[in-house]
Amino acid sequence: MKQQTLAANGFEAYRKATRKAEFLSRMGALVPWEEFCKVIEPFYPKAGNGRPPVGLERVLRMYFVASWFNLSDVACEDALYDVPTFREFCGFDLGRERIPDATTLMNFRHLLEQNHLGAAMFAKVGELLLANGMKLSGGTIVDATIIAAPSSTKNAGNARDPEMRQTKKGNQWHFGMKVHIGVDSRSGLAHSATVTPANVHDSQELPNLLRGDETRLYGDSAY
Repeated sequence: MKQQTLAANGFEAYRKATRKAEFLSRMGALVPWEEFCKVIEPFYPKAGNGRPPVGLERVLRMYFVASWFNLSDVACEDALYDVPTFREFCGFDLGRERIPDATTLMNFRHLLEQNHLGAAMFAKVGELLLANGMKLSGGTIVDATIIAAPSSTKNAGNARDPEMRQTKKGNQWHFGMKVHIGVDSRSGLAHSATVTPANVHDSQELPNLLRGDETRLYGDSAY
């Protein structure tokens, strides 16, 4: 095995600002993180005798990364380990800490959905994009991602989480939830997202994924 260079340890001599990095840099400056955190903070878990919660802004940034790049909770956790650009955007340092697991992101999504905050934040970001010359126009691409959970998953009452259900995709059965995402076909930006039990048919969430000004709609046969 070849000896690692300094580049492998974060001291790269040759770097390029990728489109992904440029996008995250722009969104990092555009999104009103402090404003969003103030709205979410009353509902966010407080530090107690147990393990302290992940910093609110960092898990909020994880949530947006998952939405923008159409990642499931598990895929987002993996991506934060794999992609330095994502870690930098979310503020994680693998030399000091682990990446929060997929359950942390799932619980955060639940919190936003239960308090009707997710859609409001997407709408606000859409307004800011328009104000800064990034117009979401054209058609909407709709997609659904299954978020798998162990079949033994239980809630606080020692019963299966009522928001999780079993569904069949291809020849495999999955137990969990489903994220439905609406993506602008030109910019590639996610503009809407909903979460349902995995057995809800994709077509049922279609009206909730549209902005209302589409002239074209793209989706697979499920829609």
